[in-house]
Amino acid sequence: MSLRLGDVAPNFQATTSEGAIDFYEYLGTGWGVLFSHPADYTPVCTTELGKTALLKSEFDKRNVKVLALSVDPVDKHKGWISDINETQHVTVDFPIIADPDKTIANMYGMIHPNASETFTVRSLFIIGPDKKVKLMITYPASTGRNFYEVLRVIDSLQLTANYSVATPADWKEGEDVIVVPAVSTEDAIAKFPKGVKVIKPYLRYTPQPDK
Repeated sequence: MSLRLGDVAPNFQATTSEGAIDFYEYLGTGWGVLFSHPADYTPVCTTELGKTALLKSEFDKRNVKVLALSVDPVDKHKGWISDINETQHVTVDFPIIADPDKTIANMYGMIHPNASETFTVRSLFIIGPDKKVKLMITYPASTGRNFYEVLRVIDSLQLTANYSVATPADWKEGEDVIVVPAVSTEDAIAKFPKGVKVIKPYLRYTPQPDK
């Protein structure tokens, strides 16, 4: 199955390091990040899960629930979590899904046969409250993800879901945003009372509206 942006993220039931879950019930009415790992006890994954645990309060602040997936079984996950906690000086307190038959990995297109027939690539999905896929990032197994970028993208997605704006290159929380082309300059001036800076008719900036 090949998921695309805007598709409904498939629901699933799974065994995890935190017990059995239903994906939709776990997410509730908030946002979610689902990301895959090629295998347990691998060095890059160990640092990624450590970083996620370190940033857990940042995800919580954004009403985002995180969960990871590996094709290994739960008992192996639990031993690995002990290593992650020890080596990364964190406490992993989010679910790691056991997917030994690769059902969920295949459902989400996490297996790329030309990269590996048996292990998932580093796929990451951001799911909105409407259960639709808002973002997909895929890294090769050899390259660790930048979780600060994941948080930055979530900030952009949550902002642009509520306002008629887009975020420019390298945008960070609190910086000016772009008025979307669908809004006329006249309407933008009324809609964004903090001001609209017109660079070109199609390129108009305004301060972040929720700040």
